[in-house]
Amino acid sequence: MKHKLPIQLAASVLAADLTRLGEQIKEAEAGGADALHIDVMDGRFVPNLSFGPGIVAACRRVTGLPLVTHLMIVQPERYIHEFVAAGSDAILVHQETCPHLHRTIQQIKSEGAQAGVVINPSTPAGTLEEIIADVNSVLVMTVNPGFGGGEFIPRTLKKIALVRKMLSGCGSQALLAVDGGITAATAPLAVEAGATVLVAGSAVFRSKEGIAQALQTLRRSIEA
Repeated sequence: MKHKLPIQLAASVLAADLTRLGEQIKEAEAGGADALHIDVMDGRFVPNLSFGPGIVAACRRVTGLPLVTHLMIVQPERYIHEFVAAGSDAILVHQETCPHLHRTIQQIKSEGAQAGVVINPSTPAGTLEEIIADVNSVLVMTVNPGFGGGEFIPRTLKKIALVRKMLSGCGSQALLAVDGGITAATAPLAVEAGATVLVAGSAVFRSKEGIAQALQTLRRSIEA
């Protein structure tokens, strides 16, 4: 498969073994991960609890990879400073939780981090029209958020293509990421639709072939 844009692989630490987090991050680096993706869940916006700033700080101590923190929480603006201070290079917030999305995006940038917006599988791509020119990245969820290991939703491919068209239409260089059910089978489909960042958790950290090899398998799947 040929791409006009470079494709990045982001390893999602939600699927990592936290008792071996530092070791597994090093394995992901060895396998060619371009970034670490850190899911923060509050049990309110999504039906699960996960990480706080402490995990971001722990990751920062063991790696120089970019840390992308995905805030699946209500009132994310209350916590942006803490997560940037902990070492986040980028903060992603959900369109669905931000009634004043422009303000939140500007707040992230004012803290010195890259700003991204996320939409759930049921949220239309058109809701991004008023913000898409202002963000550094757009993340399209390809599963319903809250738990790792979900199955890729094929209908989201159309949405990825629509977002790619929107980005091209406004001349944006923003990254277009996808998160959920990314495997060697679904990764090429997402890239073909226009994605430039593949977030993968279970396919990387829970692969029988090992973390580094799993990342290389993903890379080969989109280069075939």
